[in-house]
Amino acid sequence: MLNLVLRRLPLIVLTVLATAVLNFFLLKAVPGDLVDVIAVQSGSATPEYMAQLRAAYGLDSGLLIQLGHYLWQLAHLDLGHSFRYNESVLGLILGRLPATLALVGAALTLAVVFGVLFGIASAQRPHGWLDTVLSSLSTLGYSAPMFWTALMLIVLFGVHLDWLPVSGTEEIGVDRHGAALWLDRARHLVLPASTLALYYLAVFARLSRASMIETLQEDFIRTARAKGNRGPRIVWRHALRNAMLPVVTMFGLQSSALLGGSIVVESVFAWPGLGQLSFDAITNRDLNVLLGILLFSAVLVVLLNLLVDLLYRVLDPRVRHEP
Repeated sequence: MLNLVLRRLPLIVLTVLATAVLNFFLLKAVPGDLVDVIAVQSGSATPEYMAQLRAAYGLDSGLLIQLGHYLWQLAHLDLGHSFRYNESVLGLILGRLPATLALVGAALTLAVVFGVLFGIASAQRPHGWLDTVLSSLSTLGYSAPMFWTALMLIVLFGVHLDWLPVSGTEEIGVDRHGAALWLDRARHLVLPASTLALYYLAVFARLSRASMIETLQEDFIRTARAKGNRGPRIVWRHALRNAMLPVVTMFGLQSSALLGGSIVVESVFAWPGLGQLSFDAITNRDLNVLLGILLFSAVLVVLLNLLVDLLYRVLDPRVRHEP
């Protein structure tokens, strides 16, 4: 596994570098910049004042010069400065990162665990009543827009039943410590994590169902049954490990989608993570913050895909012995 990591390291560096350059040109192609936002908000900015601001922020130089300056900053692990927040971009990201990791981690865990369980249950008797019910629920979760799901959960559990809080990470104005604080944060996490998980739960459920049905028809399963193995032993000991390979692949692919989906969820639930920070940065044309978040997201996705490759070697001996 160490050799795999060392072999992948140059590719990881090149991938992150290419992503940084692509993000830079894409964001620079978008009309408007920070100075335009300041001019609109002030209402009386003169062309001379706007030119001075662009010179102060380094926006008056050529595009290649700005790219070179940006890459030089990255080489020194400097993501730049946010002029809207008057704080380093790295500090802003590190301050919001725990909230996003908690949200995405909880949603991904719920989606994988319940999706695999639903898929296994459906695969036991394909086209039976349980398979029909679970497949219908999965289709509903997949087809419903994420913002609509969020609003329905807020109305039901936050307003009508008043069981769960609907915004923020903890209750404001209440001094809690220890277990009480963590319990309060967990209650605030339930609705946003469930909203994000419901969509991807359907993906994992459908995929694990199809993979389990195919695996249960393999020759080694027939051999295991011929040896007297039945029921849960066949599923959990013989079939599950092989059926999980496509699920692990999807885990790596959906990690980037989860980070993108968190923008909608964080905006609806006022969750102070990278998604909310991205939305504010887009509104204020704070390109340094956007570049930093996109680069940080790319690094997380690349590392998660490396983790998927390592998990493949654990699950599949055939991959483990490949050079």
